[in-house]
Amino acid sequence: MPIHYKINVISALKEAGYSTYRLRQEKLLGEATIQKFRNNDPVSWDNISTVCKLLKCQIGDLLEYAPDEED
Repeated sequence: MPIHYKINVISALKEAGYSTYRLRQEKLLGEATIQKFRNNDPVSWDNISTVCKLLKCQIGDLLEYAPDEED
């Protein structure tokens, strides 16, 4: 997929004070979503929006377009 995370989202959230335990307990992100971030898998726009809100950043700070080798 040509869209990739520019940062390690889980690490960035931890630096901002949001441990995975806190994310689950406060129902900010579910376990499946956290696992997707760990595996660099795509998540929904709602989850991207939540992360941007928590990190006080823009979508472009999280994601980048990098064409595949075939392109």
